[in-house]
Amino acid sequence: MPVNPDVADSAFLRAARREPVPHTPVWFMRQAGRSLPEYRRVRAGVPMLQACRTPDLITEITLQPVRRYGVDAAILFSDIVVPLQAVGVDLDIKPGVGPVIARPVRSSADLEQLRPLDEGDVGFVVDAIEALTSELGATPLIGFAGAPFTLASYLVEGGPSRNHEQTKALMYGAPDLWDELMRRLATMQATWLRVQVEAGASAVQLFDSWVGVLPAEDYQRYVMPHSAEVLAALGGTGVPRIHFGVGTGELLALMGEAGADVVGVDFRVPLDEAARRVGPDRALQGNLDPAALFAPWEVVARRTRAVLKAGAAAPGHIFNLGHGVIPETDPDMLARVVDLVHEEGLA
Repeated sequence: MPVNPDVADSAFLRAARREPVPHTPVWFMRQAGRSLPEYRRVRAGVPMLQACRTPDLITEITLQPVRRYGVDAAILFSDIVVPLQAVGVDLDIKPGVGPVIARPVRSSADLEQLRPLDEGDVGFVVDAIEALTSELGATPLIGFAGAPFTLASYLVEGGPSRNHEQTKALMYGAPDLWDELMRRLATMQATWLRVQVEAGASAVQLFDSWVGVLPAEDYQRYVMPHSAEVLAALGGTGVPRIHFGVGTGELLALMGEAGADVVGVDFRVPLDEAARRVGPDRALQGNLDPAALFAPWEVVARRTRAVLKAGAAAPGHIFNLGHGVIPETDPDMLARVVDLVHEEGLA
């Protein structure tokens, strides 16, 4: 689907391309979610995975923060395990726990669960994106996927993990099985993102929530080639590719080398230092500490300005949090941050 010319010229996409912008663009990871009362109303009684497969709900929830905050980009409402469920993996998202896998991957036989993803498996997301691009007008829509390592960690552990001991045991002890698991996931996620782009998404973000548990040497050997495969599959689309991980200060340069156009930076590394590590060929996204939003406004404003100042060292800067919005965050605080970034975050 051709990109709306107004979308292509948006501050968000211009910053992602490292071009001059009229103002620093801003959006928030998890901007659509439990911090919004309107989200809680429409999600009442609807299980998460059901909501992620219902086009009308995907559309409404994705639009809610755009209406409320006037952010410079929307991000598709979804969950990283949606494509896994779409190919038949037996899983559930348990409130207060997270994704739980009925049959963890511990052997070659367990890989049978991971058949290739077909566009017909996820027609609901095509319907939602077509509706969204019509509603959003000049506001870009960001497509969404979990990176192979983070999906693999859920599949191997059977759910969330503090130490990722089963994941690392498989990765180190059975590298051939690990590589096959990661290849299958990379192929699946590339298809998942291509479907979103072809339906109308004008940028994508690859989330690697757990990859910060690895040292750089292990990331380069066991993870980077597979993340690079996903990002390379989007290379011909012309859409900016954002790559974000948590606790990845030591991996920032490698994450950029994996094929990102924009490297997301969590709140642990100042953006001017991140710019030094990543280099001049990629924009940065980030990185206000989401917990700082619970402080008084004068503190939040000071820290927001500090992020803007540090971000000026990058060849392109998209303001965001250094992780997702915490569910108990006051929406009015986020609205004030958006206004401040738009007023003071000039190129």
